[in-house]
Amino acid sequence: MFKEVIQKLWKDKFARIALIVLGIIYFSLLFADFIAPYTKDFSDRTMAYVPPSKIFVIDENKHLSKPYTYNYIREFDNENLRITYRLDRSQKHYIKFFSKGQPYKFLGLIPMKRHLITTDNNGRLYLLGTDINGRDVFSRILFGGRISMTIGFLALFVMFPIGLLYGGISGYFGGIVDMLMMRFAEAVMSIPSFYLLIILAAILPSGMTSIQRFMLIVVILALIGWAGFARVVRGMVLSVKTQEYVQAAQSIGAPRLRIIVKHILPQTTSFVIVAMTLSVPSYILSESGLSFLGLGIQQPDASWGNMLKEAQEYTNIIYRPWLLTPGFLIFVAVLAFNVIGDTIRDVLDPKSRK
Repeated sequence: MFKEVIQKLWKDKFARIALIVLGIIYFSLLFADFIAPYTKDFSDRTMAYVPPSKIFVIDENKHLSKPYTYNYIREFDNENLRITYRLDRSQKHYIKFFSKGQPYKFLGLIPMKRHLITTDNNGRLYLLGTDINGRDVFSRILFGGRISMTIGFLALFVMFPIGLLYGGISGYFGGIVDMLMMRFAEAVMSIPSFYLLIILAAILPSGMTSIQRFMLIVVILALIGWAGFARVVRGMVLSVKTQEYVQAAQSIGAPRLRIIVKHILPQTTSFVIVAMTLSVPSYILSESGLSFLGLGIQQPDASWGNMLKEAQEYTNIIYRPWLLTPGFLIFVAVLAFNVIGDTIRDVLDPKSRK
């Protein structure tokens, strides 16, 4: 079935584009240390809010040249009372590929110095400009995307086993067990999730590292989201448990838990796959929203949410539009997941098959 789903996904034009986009994003995030010109700790505070570097391939004599760039010189505009930057054309800085740069650990294990793109030691290459602390936005987008784009999958590993087993037990046993379990699930569903996240994130100890805070947010998101999923699974189990193969397993004395796990829950596979693809975007948005409010991943660690927080100022939107790039990537990633989820739902829906 999985192979058939992939083939039909690839045949759909919009789903194919979404798969390619997500493939590029996750490939870039996996090899972020190599692709990024700078490490995640790089900062040059004298270069705050530098615009994206201009890359030239035609020299001053109108001849084709190796790609090069110029550094920026910081100046103060007395008329408009703001800092501006102009190109220092006194020295060219040639772009280098697969060249040595700042040291890092490839995939967190192998010490390396080579980067996909960089420049000489005296040059600065900011493909998407810098933030208020002089940190390269392009590099931080790659490192921050690792958090924003993985939090959804980690939450699913917690939420879906709980929801599947809880809904399966409730639907199989029925009666008073079903009533009590569903009333509890409805109580969990009635909790305003976003406000709960804000409260829980706000009371977390200030001394926690971003990794610890990240894992707690994952657990909080999962423990909030399982109830709605369990209700749908329970409804499917109610219809499946009357099938003949389930009754046959009961007649030979198979344990109830084995019947639920081995015979009933596999019949919900189609729904689970669709629900997973449609749940990931909501977790990406939840993490981004918390980080945007300053309650998620904390500086200096990056996530797309806390990077976007800097773009909420009116002057930054007008004069520094490159700071909006994380918001655009969130939009693209969420849209791609939704397109894939809708296509999978159509593929697995028996009513839509010819």
